Amino acid sequence: MTEQKQGKFSSPAIAIITGIKDLFKENVKVGEIRDDDRLNNKNVLITGASSGLGYAVAQNLAERGANLYMACRSGIPEMGDKIKKITGSKTVWMFSVDLSDLYSIQAMVNQIIKKRIKFDIIICNAAIVPKSSRKTKQGLEEMFVVNYLAKYVLIRLLLTHECIHLTRTAKPRFIFVSSESHRDPKGFDWAGLGQYQNYGMGKTVELYGYYKLLLTSFAHELSRRLNSNNSPNVSVFTLCPGPVNTRIAREAPYLLKPLLKLIFMIFFRSPRKAAEPVIYFATSHDVDNKSFDYLHIMTRKEIDPKASNHENGRRLWDNTELLLRDLQINI
Repeated sequence: MTEQKQGKFSSPAIAIITGIKDLFKENVKVGEIRDDDRLNNKNVLITGASSGLGYAVAQNLAERGANLYMACRSGIPEMGDKIKKITGSKTVWMFSVDLSDLYSIQAMVNQIIKKRIKFDIIICNAAIVPKSSRKTKQGLEEMFVVNYLAKYVLIRLLLTHECIHLTRTAKPRFIFVSSESHRDPKGFDWAGLGQYQNYGMGKTVELYGYYKLLLTSFAHELSRRLNSNNSPNVSVFTLCPGPVNTRIAREAPYLLKPLLKLIFMIFFRSPRKAAEPVIYFATSHDVDNKSFDYLHIMTRKEIDPKASNHENGRRLWDNTELLLRDLQINI
């Protein structure tokens, strides 16, 4: 990857301080989630739904009447059963998927095709922050796959096999949980896209921001390609939920875990509170006719110019297609 500047997310300590500062800034709130923002008869797929932010979103959307499909690696069936019990919903199902394994994603989509499910809302939430690099079954770096490539493959497969509910009266919504750290990288490492690299904890936060840049760029390019006329066909939304008290830092060094747990508990927002922008994008009529939008917590912002640049988006799309072709992943 290109050399990085010392930005707001260049190290774990700086990233934590930046996140805490953001919570205390005075920002203009984009809108409110209303009690009558319902999802009755809407099919919703959410990844990483068995814990943390994803679980909080899943529970809220079940309460709002969604036909909820939870895509998880663990917590099957107990977390789905828990949501059913808490919300009283009878329309909660679970798919088993390992987002670090591209074949596992293909297998899940095959199940969706067989069940003839067409989704109205896709929420790509799952992410990891490993302590060091790890190889996936396809020989790629795990954080690159889970935080970016898996989302690309999932969305492309669902579109290819017409598993998205596209109608004139209902515009599907694609929601990507990104991060303000997507602004930190100086640029794209086109030559190294998908190449495995060794790294340790000191490099993790920097790469996390880079993969969020890839994700945000993909989301913007997806909107551009699917909304080719004046009237939006779909809505593509990205967001940063701010610092969330989850287990995303569970691979931190053992001696640091007690301190991080205390900091997360005192300063970071609960998953239920941090879920607000995701739920807003999934349910609010305020964004019915938007083709693309980005929220930082609940404040509207422009994404980084690198991510909104059409040439970067086109190049990322094309290079990702070439990578998957080399891996013999058919989308």
